Amino acid sequence: MTADGDARRDPPTTLTTTARRSWRSTLPRDIVAGVSVAMVGIPQSLAYAELAGMPPVVGLYSGALPPILAALFASSPYLQTGPVAITALLTFGALSTMATPGSPEYLSLGLGLALVVGLVRVLLGFLRAGWLAYLMSQPMLLGFIPAAALLIAGSQTAKALGVEASGHGNVLAEAVWALLHPNLWNLAAIAMTAMTILFVLGGRRLHALFPGVLIAVIIGTVISALGGYAGTTVEHIPVGFPPLTVDNLPWGRMPELVLSGVLIALIGFTEAASISRRFASEERSRWSADREFISQGVANVTAACTGGMPCGGSFSRSSVNRLSGARTRLAGGFTGLTVLAFLPIAWVLEPLPLAVLGAIVISAVLGLMKFRPLVRLWRYSVPQAVVAWGTFLATVLLTPRLDWAVLIGIGLSLAVFLWRELQLAIDVSEADGLIEFTPRGVLWFGTAHRLDSALLDALVAHPDADRLRLHLSRLGRIDTSGALALRALLDQARTAGLDAEITDVPPQSRQLIDRILTPERDPLG
Repeated sequence: MTADGDARRDPPTTLTTTARRSWRSTLPRDIVAGVSVAMVGIPQSLAYAELAGMPPVVGLYSGALPPILAALFASSPYLQTGPVAITALLTFGALSTMATPGSPEYLSLGLGLALVVGLVRVLLGFLRAGWLAYLMSQPMLLGFIPAAALLIAGSQTAKALGVEASGHGNVLAEAVWALLHPNLWNLAAIAMTAMTILFVLGGRRLHALFPGVLIAVIIGTVISALGGYAGTTVEHIPVGFPPLTVDNLPWGRMPELVLSGVLIALIGFTEAASISRRFASEERSRWSADREFISQGVANVTAACTGGMPCGGSFSRSSVNRLSGARTRLAGGFTGLTVLAFLPIAWVLEPLPLAVLGAIVISAVLGLMKFRPLVRLWRYSVPQAVVAWGTFLATVLLTPRLDWAVLIGIGLSLAVFLWRELQLAIDVSEADGLIEFTPRGVLWFGTAHRLDSALLDALVAHPDADRLRLHLSRLGRIDTSGALALRALLDQARTAGLDAEITDVPPQSRQLIDRILTPERDPLG
């Protein structure tokens, strides 16, 4: 009995020891990685809050508790959650037409938008609708992302040059106006911008973990604090922890935020999905889109209740997390804890020049301005190029209404899909009285009528033919209406005196064809 009992107890003891060893080996790595990401995430959060039209502290609030809660549900050990550039731009586009950026009403709408984004993502996760992450058309994203990056960089141009906004409204018009008025440029701001871009982009060439953002922020803050900078600074960051309340949510205006919230929930999630999918592929591990939807949703709901803004998964910070040695999801939690611990002393960044924040944003999106694939797409597929360029132009021309641009991109994608579905080519040949039909494409109720026209044309062109053979191997899909159209075609051919048959039925359609064409198991009726 004792021996048996010891045998039963040994495995759990071994497992417990192994778990403790694993915990001891991974915890220090996760702590180091989490703190490293926070050092990059704190200045980025300030910058992306500015991009969204909100006070910098809102970005810090979104980088504190949201990543802690997200880490509890995420499937990827590397995904880092917080303010990101594309989501910040989409947030500005959605809210700037509803309220004045930076106003109390604007901040309240931002909380409501974060709540909508969060609830949509949580709902999609619980409904196991993670597959929606794959439905955003690649040509649409190929047009939207570089256009959004161009708008993001344009929105920071005046700040990077130390020029006051011209009031044109359109971010590209603001950028062009600032560039065309060099007499208004602030040399100190330009120096800060150049220094930041040099450290961020130059540092990446030295090593992926080079803390260029952190170094630029420290240098810029110190110089400004010592009186060596005369440009615009952050000026004020409230001290203290995030407020835990739902009283500031705009309950009466929530319906106005639904469309924008759904679009941000889907488009913003594509970055988180691509990050998790890429890292999982490289390490040959699994990831769950449903769990990531839930984790990102919980993060946004948390942001809505803690004075934050809509947030998502950051590729740059997730890469830093992985390269810093993160092993589990706890790294994301330690990032949030570090930001949370920084909040009481966040006032140290008040002298930080806004030019540095603008340069941080510009540096972050330069890699997204990929226009060569847009040009090359014309050679590969004209319809898909129309989708990509149509989305690109809509995004640039309709700013700040980026939700309309996204809807146009989705509409173009659906239009191309339907156009392709309606294309049914039929190769017709005749030899020795045998007419051969080889349809290519999809045979469904939208294209079935073309079989009738093709048969009539063939009978007129070959009045002496006495046989008809249909080769179905080139059909990608056949629906019930298509199968019924095939049966009607055979009946018409026989009525016209032809001996008709079907060959090369695709395996995926064999059961449907057998059921409709041979209801009584009598081949060809």
